[in-house]
Amino acid sequence: MIIVDNILISDEIAEKRFVCDLDKCKGGCCEEGDAGAPLDDEELDLILKYVDKIKPYMTEESLEVMEKKGKYVYHKEFGWVTPTNPNDKELCIYGKRDEKGMIICAFEKAFYEGIIPWKKPISCHLFPIIEYKSKKGINHRLNYEAREKLCNPACALGKKLDVPVYEFLKEPIIRRFGKEFYKALDKAAQMHHQDKSKQK
Repeated sequence: MIIVDNILISDEIAEKRFVCDLDKCKGGCCEEGDAGAPLDDEELDLILKYVDKIKPYMTEESLEVMEKKGKYVYHKEFGWVTPTNPNDKELCIYGKRDEKGMIICAFEKAFYEGIIPWKKPISCHLFPIIEYKSKKGINHRLNYEAREKLCNPACALGKKLDVPVYEFLKEPIIRRFGKEFYKALDKAAQMHHQDKSKQK
């Protein structure tokens, strides 16, 4: 276990290799799971702020689901999450398939087109790192939780390119925790790797 700023970080985040292979997975993490994408409290306000601007990137069916369920919903296990479409493999309503079957996030597409300044929920950006936050501020941890079948291509590509999980996710880690945290994580991961090498 690696510890940075009192956050417990799974060894797998330093040890495993991972690079998303979207041509093969088609963004399937937007529809596989027990609920929609977990949302921080501040992200609820961001969704309300930008939802009208991203509606053109959503399907008519997703807009109808949003009218019925709301722009976000509360899940007893995961807290606030994005709604999903029960008629489309529980696809996040903010996701839309293009002509090649690739799932495109409405927020991310609007972000890259300069329509909004917010990329997407941080839980989506960090995947396959899952953040668990304690209500009392202890046992805050980051786990590596790639999907067994869905993420096999990403694991294979990451291994081929020799890219650790945390390096692939440098942007969202810095976005969530800051540059100094990432530097400390990088240093700790390298020391962890050295220690593992000495044990062989």
